[in-house]
Amino acid sequence: MARGEFAARKLEKDHKKWKKKQTGYKKKMEKKGMGKKSSLMGGAPQAKGIVLDKRGVTARQPNSGIRKCVRVQLIKNGRQLTALAPKDKAIQFIDEHDEVTVEGLGGRKHGAKGDLWGVKFKVIAVNNQSLEMLRTGRKEKVKR
Repeated sequence: MARGEFAARKLEKDHKKWKKKQTGYKKKMEKKGMGKKSSLMGGAPQAKGIVLDKRGVTARQPNSGIRKCVRVQLIKNGRQLTALAPKDKAIQFIDEHDEVTVEGLGGRKHGAKGDLWGVKFKVIAVNNQSLEMLRTGRKEKVKR
């Protein structure tokens, strides 16, 4: 195998290829919760859920403030998660028992972003209406 000056890409590719063949690799990854089935949304990029309640999450040091979040129960598997209502006055358009669409917040390695502990998701739509459109006044909220 090449070990020359420009062989790094090939070495990395080969390492990734053969790593999965090692004994216990699959079991180790499942234990760490790296599989699609272990993620809250089952490997999907977005999911729908029902709002259980609204809550404020305090920001981590050195920042201060209360970030507006909602507790959501996913329809597909019944699991609960906390999702951020992004930007100003977005929380006013979300009520309890509304159907919301959530997606990942965009933190490093699918983790929390910035100063929020454990908040990994954000709300992008309420009752099939874009939250951004509701917030800017281009659409009105539909009653269900």
